[in-house]
Amino acid sequence: MRVLLINGSPREHGNTSIALAEVAKTLEAEGMETETFWIGNQPVRGCAACYACINQKLGKCVFDDDVCNRLSARFAAADAFVVGSPTYYGQPAGALLAVLQRAFFSAGAAVKGKVAASVTVCRRGGSTAAFQSLNMPFEMLSTLLVGSQYWNVVFGRTPGESAQDAEGMQTMRTLGRNMAWALKNLHRDGAEARPPQEDWQPMHFIR
Repeated sequence: MRVLLINGSPREHGNTSIALAEVAKTLEAEGMETETFWIGNQPVRGCAACYACINQKLGKCVFDDDVCNRLSARFAAADAFVVGSPTYYGQPAGALLAVLQRAFFSAGAAVKGKVAASVTVCRRGGSTAAFQSLNMPFEMLSTLLVGSQYWNVVFGRTPGESAQDAEGMQTMRTLGRNMAWALKNLHRDGAEARPPQEDWQPMHFIR
């Protein structure tokens, strides 16, 4: 089973990377295969609401000049996802949000019904609001969200400082073990299939 970890920090080897690495190390010890994908620090587009990805059934964003489609191309091969972000003004990194919104909208079918978790890193506060923001798209995609012994939060300011957060690192390891347990049980022989999904019945309140 394969877990895709998404590093949404503009710093490739910063505190978010340390948190995700602790999750990945635990997953690998439990027999999972992992890949960590860094979204980079180059400019990214926000969603233009053009609906070309849906109307043309592309399975990817119509704009192919940044990291978005390189990320979503990895969705199909993954059985689970862990998204990590630093906390900026109580929110996830803006570039990460822009990429995830486009990737989930255009290629969300490859994420739907799988296993997922979010991780946030902060200096002092705002991490739980950022954590909630990252979880919300996964909830709309019918994923099985995995928790830990606390919110999936690690503290640290200067690069490398998060490794000193003993409870945060323990929270990451517990998250990794919980995710491995969920994956093993979902994929074991004789496991009950996930419940069927009803066809979506959208209701718009302005008619």
